[in-house]
Amino acid sequence: MQKEISLKLTPSAAADEASIRQQIAEHTGQGQAAITGFHKLKQSIDARSRQQVWINLTVKAFINEPFQQRSIEPIQFSNVTDSSKKVIIVGAGPAGLFAALKLLELGIKPIVLERGKDVRARRRDLAALNKEGVVNPESNYCFGEGGAGTYSDGKLYTRSNKRGDINRILNLFVQFGAEEKILYEAHPHIGTNKLPHIITAMREAIMAHGGEVLFEKKVTGFMTEGNELKGVQTFDGGLFNAAAVILATGHSARDIFELLYHKNILIEAKPFALGVRIEHPQSIIDAAQYHCLFRGNYLPPASYSLVEQVNGRGVFSFCMCPGGIIAPAATNPGEVVVNGWSPSKRNNPFANSGMVVSVDEESLQGQKLTGSPIDSPLALMNFQQMVEQQSFIAGGGKSVAPALRVVDFCNGKVSQSLPACSYLPGIVPADFRNILPGFVLKSLQEGIKAFGQRMKGYYTNDAVVVATESRTSSPVRIPRNNDNLQHPQIRNLYPCGEGAGYAGGIVSACMDGERVAGMIASVISA
Repeated sequence: MQKEISLKLTPSAAADEASIRQQIAEHTGQGQAAITGFHKLKQSIDARSRQQVWINLTVKAFINEPFQQRSIEPIQFSNVTDSSKKVIIVGAGPAGLFAALKLLELGIKPIVLERGKDVRARRRDLAALNKEGVVNPESNYCFGEGGAGTYSDGKLYTRSNKRGDINRILNLFVQFGAEEKILYEAHPHIGTNKLPHIITAMREAIMAHGGEVLFEKKVTGFMTEGNELKGVQTFDGGLFNAAAVILATGHSARDIFELLYHKNILIEAKPFALGVRIEHPQSIIDAAQYHCLFRGNYLPPASYSLVEQVNGRGVFSFCMCPGGIIAPAATNPGEVVVNGWSPSKRNNPFANSGMVVSVDEESLQGQKLTGSPIDSPLALMNFQQMVEQQSFIAGGGKSVAPALRVVDFCNGKVSQSLPACSYLPGIVPADFRNILPGFVLKSLQEGIKAFGQRMKGYYTNDAVVVATESRTSSPVRIPRNNDNLQHPQIRNLYPCGEGAGYAGGIVSACMDGERVAGMIASVISA
């Protein structure tokens, strides 16, 4: 007999297989010898009680029958070496890679053009960025194999269950090397140290089945005839023709947005969020969330999710990284952008999170703006870049980031000293009135104070805010039709993923890539 059972366990019991078996036996009224094994189906932490943190665990128990290992049916890919059906994919991030895999499954040859380098070569550019503040515009935390997701933590949690099959995406990650625990954890996470191997395995599978993945192939032109896209041109003069082009360039490909704009291809300004990274000692977050002085060995580093309305504007935490590191995420010299990531063990001594404020076109009223008029579809993008440049100036160059202690930041005071911080290029005290727009600064100050009232220890000068967290999502949307997912103006152009405004994280980008690939297959195979 197989039976699905929900258990409520202490953290130590949930970490011990014998204790779980004992609980299953007690729950079913069977002897422990009758329990031949179990699969974890769902696992989450319940820290609402101030006396005890609980682990909610749902298992499939095998009772009085042979235990069967968890079965994950691998996706089968066609060999498309000689296929005449070809699709160009611009960008090798989550959306682009999963679009390529879906095309292989459907017997269509993907040709992936990535402006950056493969994951191994990319590491050297990240080292130069962290140690020397040198930004390679084509190879950084945002550009390169795997996109921004590869070196940005690997969080796989999403609420976008209507966009596609989340379990299918997670199973594919496991097929390419992720641990099975991502299939049952409430907030699955792979870790920046493990993602490169998984991304490499995906690329090798694409190439082994006849697809192409080409690096350092920055797209600089679109080849159109009338309102139909015939192919793309790369910076080195390469011409690539195909039946369709999937544009999956990520949220930081400003040159692509500018190229579309100057070719009079329709794009739209899209609201995004702007703010800072806030970093606490992990022990403060653990104490606040678990209501204990010491977390112990059986609980993971605690996380949080916070949101507040300040004068009608949303202030919220974003991409929270327990046991994480703040990383430099600029894509051009002369900018400072910060992001966060965690290794798989989340064993660093700090917890960081984006703390951001909603920004829309109305927010630009009264703001000084360079680069485009206020009603341009590039206006929010140029506003985003302007703040990043102001952050660079305040930091003094070489990716050094402006920072303040949290209480000082909220009280408009420039800190005389700063606490230890995980951001490797370094931080310096700065007046944030010269960096953030007034409405963003005031909203953050009030929002963080409110969070401090809700979360013990959060509002403290032992924590630090670091500017600027600005790449939360794309400030531009590339429109597409709902029925066929093509651009409404240009046939055969398929905007896709986070950069086009249709995803908000790794899993939703993967699902969008699959969805677009499936639509293209239905069109060119008809």
